[in-house]
Amino acid sequence: MKFIISGKNIEVTPSLKKTIMNKLEKLERYFTPDTEIIVTLSVEKERQKIEVTIPVKGDLIRSEQVSSDMYVSIDLVEEVIERQLRKYKNKLVARHQEGVNFNQAFFDSDEPDDDDEIKIVRSKKFGIKPMYPEDACVQMELLGHDFFVFCNAETEEVNVVYKRKNGTFGLIEPEFR
Repeated sequence: MKFIISGKNIEVTPSLKKTIMNKLEKLERYFTPDTEIIVTLSVEKERQKIEVTIPVKGDLIRSEQVSSDMYVSIDLVEEVIERQLRKYKNKLVARHQEGVNFNQAFFDSDEPDDDDEIKIVRSKKFGIKPMYPEDACVQMELLGHDFFVFCNAETEEVNVVYKRKNGTFGLIEPEFR
């Protein structure tokens, strides 16, 4: 695995780098040697944040963890990534897909992963009327939701607005490849 470790408002010390690599090297058995693991450390006031992104065949395995101690954040992110890998494995096996970035050992492992199986327990249909993103944000706030799906009046495409952690809003627009 190839590690790309960077820091924002923090110096990536050899000790931090070693801890990250030791924790995330446990994932090595799942990936091919040329798989990149992108790690970004950042500090904002008392918040010690680590973001780990692993691009795999058109998808991303990603986790972001925040705590008051960077070493605690590193421990948390490793647990979340492993849990996401088990879910991703189930998805690949269910769809009979080929995991290009994964070792065969990833699929052959006998680790219990039934508890992380994704189950859709409710389905909802609703009418969509064209509106502008700003109006969708207002509608989302009125409903008390964290996101809102709508048809963008300008592009006539389905978009999603969402509330970000810092209280601002985000817009997700489709990009077909």
